[in-house]
Amino acid sequence: MPVIDCHQHFWTFGKRAHKFPPSVGTRLDRDFTPEDLRPQLTQAGVDYTILVQSLNDLDETREYLDLSREIDYIAGVVGWVPLADPAACARALESMKPHGKLVGIRHLIAYEPDPDWLLQPAVRESLGLLAKANLVFEAIPVNDRQFESVLTVTREMPELKVVLNHMGNPPVAENGWEPWATQIARAAKLRNMSVKLSAGLALVMKWQWSTQEIRRYADHVLGLFSPDRVMAGSNWPVVVLGGTFDEVWRGITELVVDLTPTEREAVLGGSARRIYGL
Repeated sequence: MPVIDCHQHFWTFGKRAHKFPPSVGTRLDRDFTPEDLRPQLTQAGVDYTILVQSLNDLDETREYLDLSREIDYIAGVVGWVPLADPAACARALESMKPHGKLVGIRHLIAYEPDPDWLLQPAVRESLGLLAKANLVFEAIPVNDRQFESVLTVTREMPELKVVLNHMGNPPVAENGWEPWATQIARAAKLRNMSVKLSAGLALVMKWQWSTQEIRRYADHVLGLFSPDRVMAGSNWPVVVLGGTFDEVWRGITELVVDLTPTEREAVLGGSARRIYGL
């Protein structure tokens, strides 16, 4: 079974500006390219990746789709479309059809001032378009209210495949548990939702990777969702704030070492193949 990293990014900093929090400093303010990542994938034994949008920017998505035709290890692209404008969303999706490899859409709801942004009628209409196109919607909530909006949309739109990014931002750095643990339990009951076993920016800005410290959160996710709805992701290059690619990927494989061989294959590639329709 091919090993798939379900979450990574590229960017050329001089071409398209990113607004990282000041605490990040200059560690991410440089180019991260396919050739930077390739040797790290080889060393870690990763065969393919899912390239995920890093900006709410249609041009970036088109660039990613072009890149996916050139780079052999990119199995799919999770891009961006203007969900708040259903007509523009439909046009964007139609224009991307010939490019192939578009497997999902993500919007960085963390940067929306309205925590209920996802619940707007126009956004819900666009999410319906994603469902009809058999595209995954990826959600990255960073607070309880945003998490609730993701749960509401997932529950009320059972035809939409939703992927929760970065385990829903667990409070690892604070050694916290609630309300995250209960929200994960509620999320797991929604059969159209899957989750990424990865660490997000909100976490790695204040925490250095520790497999031991993140294990109980990963165990909670795996136990509730089951491995067939969990996908391993590095979140490179964001994760360099908390550890090297090799350190993080080895940590993820250690988190699933006690699973059966079939379950490990699911988390490390099989679930991504099925959920994204690769």
